[in-house]
Amino acid sequence: MTQAGMTSNWTSPQLARYATGSALLAITRGMYTDHLNGLVSRGEPRNSPKVTSAQPAANPTTVMISDCGDSTHWLKYRKDNGKLADTSGGRRAITAEVKKQAAGTWKVTRFAVEGLGSC
Repeated sequence: MTQAGMTSNWTSPQLARYATGSALLAITRGMYTDHLNGLVSRGEPRNSPKVTSAQPAANPTTVMISDCGDSTHWLKYRKDNGKLADTSGGRRAITAEVKKQAAGTWKVTRFAVEGLGSC
């Protein structure tokens, strides 16, 4: 998502490599909106995800992950003039459901990003 956000490329095949279903839809819609508004992302978020549960325990196919992501150094800029368009970086609670796919890969299937200061 960080890499695709550098150009607001909502069609990047890398997005579908790591996300599917409602997660992929949310990501591509957000990037498409940024594209229409002439915005790109610069920098990188800082994440430290932790597994909070795995089901079934013996051979998991669904894993829940939580994080307190930091977007302080991952902001949106105007594509046309390079000016900062977003000053809302900071720490946010993130939860994600990751499921094992038929091909054996793991993909984010849904996620929630809470407001600034939520962690």
